[in-house]
Amino acid sequence: MGVNPPGVIAALGRQIRSGEVSAREVADRSLAAAEDLNPQLQAFVVIDHQGAREAADRVDRQLARGIDPGPLAGIPVGVKDIIDMAGHRTECGSPAYANVQPAERDAPVVERLREAGAVIVGKTTTHELACGVESPPASNPWDTGRIPGGSSGGSGAAVSAGITAAALGSDTGGSIRIPASLCGTAGLKGTYGRVPRSGVAALSWSLDHIGPLAPTPADCILVQSVISGIHPSDSTTLADRPPDGYPVSDGGLEGVRLGVIERYRGPLIQPAVSEAFEAAVGVLTHLGAEVIPVEIQELDMVMEVEYAVFSAEGAAYHQRLLAEAPHLIDSSIRTLLATGLMMPSERYLTALRARERIRRGVRESFEANRLTGMVTPTLAATAALKDQDSFDYGGPSEDVISAYVRTTAPWNLTGLPALSVPCGFDTTGLPIGLQVIGPPLAETEISRIGQAYHTAAGWDLVPPISVGGPAS
Repeated sequence: MGVNPPGVIAALGRQIRSGEVSAREVADRSLAAAEDLNPQLQAFVVIDHQGAREAADRVDRQLARGIDPGPLAGIPVGVKDIIDMAGHRTECGSPAYANVQPAERDAPVVERLREAGAVIVGKTTTHELACGVESPPASNPWDTGRIPGGSSGGSGAAVSAGITAAALGSDTGGSIRIPASLCGTAGLKGTYGRVPRSGVAALSWSLDHIGPLAPTPADCILVQSVISGIHPSDSTTLADRPPDGYPVSDGGLEGVRLGVIERYRGPLIQPAVSEAFEAAVGVLTHLGAEVIPVEIQELDMVMEVEYAVFSAEGAAYHQRLLAEAPHLIDSSIRTLLATGLMMPSERYLTALRARERIRRGVRESFEANRLTGMVTPTLAATAALKDQDSFDYGGPSEDVISAYVRTTAPWNLTGLPALSVPCGFDTTGLPIGLQVIGPPLAETEISRIGQAYHTAAGWDLVPPISVGGPAS
């Protein structure tokens, strides 16, 4: 691994620990950037000046006494506003939760961030009820007329703009990887059960994952290692050892076998995305990886199964809200949840059986081809305009939601770890993402692959609206 592990967080952590900069100075810079850029980006719904400064001062005091504050000492972080933070309301981006009482305690993931020395700058914008791919009113730092993706769009915008070094998101059908791809950051959804979800407003109990967005795969796996692990408040959490804090790599990928899923090379993809993906596959091959074309017929069922499962489970979670205050829910989300509420039980059970077929098909492909991982474009298209409904691929077209969920949802249904890493730009300068998928518990390995690619490709990912950019 070397003396200095890779990543933005590690570099900033070395500066704080060496005394080159104090945690308080870093927090003040982050808070100032949040205040300065938020009118344009709307990345935060809460900027917690007092809490962030108190946390930073605590880190500085510990360092002065020779006490290790933890692996995220002094690192500014954002937390998606479906996750409980003590003393703050969890509004879930919805008028329905505008007047809820502040949370009495931190969610376990927030507790773990604090214990690791992180400085939480504030709560980030989410698509209403974490059910969507846009996250209004948040804007994309690469073009404020475009969406940052969703439902963790505020987290993606905050990291992309350099306001925070990391942010937590949630992922039910792609909601960490979608904003990561559209905003030019890395984003990691771990194996289902790796991270406790108690203290987090649910959308779909069997599909929801909590995970980080950060500048690089190395940064993501460090945050993932902090928030992972069994917790008594969540019976779905896994007792397996949490992933390593940094991917061990000399930069080469010899011995790695990567399956390229052929269906995602088809006509339903923007030409620039296709070109960037093929170029990324070339880089991975140059690094020593063996690339094997694969096809998984069971993926034909993904969209129907994804919608059936999360609409039924989302409706069950929000049943009381649907009965008492449906007018406070956006009409499109209300319709989706109402459909789930009326879904016959046999349709939900059929979807669960189909889900098992998808899991089996993916598992068999991994085993038959002796794969280390699989790679796809993270998304079929780059960031949509805020009023855009569909993408035209030069003949075939596709609605925005399908374009953003079709390639990401399979890994929620299977519960497999999946990473998005930047892999280039389209002709208008918008970021494109490469997705790396692994077998269960392979977060460290896919992060190693992603970091090797990131280091070799060397993309310069500084958006126009960012800390130190033209807007600031």
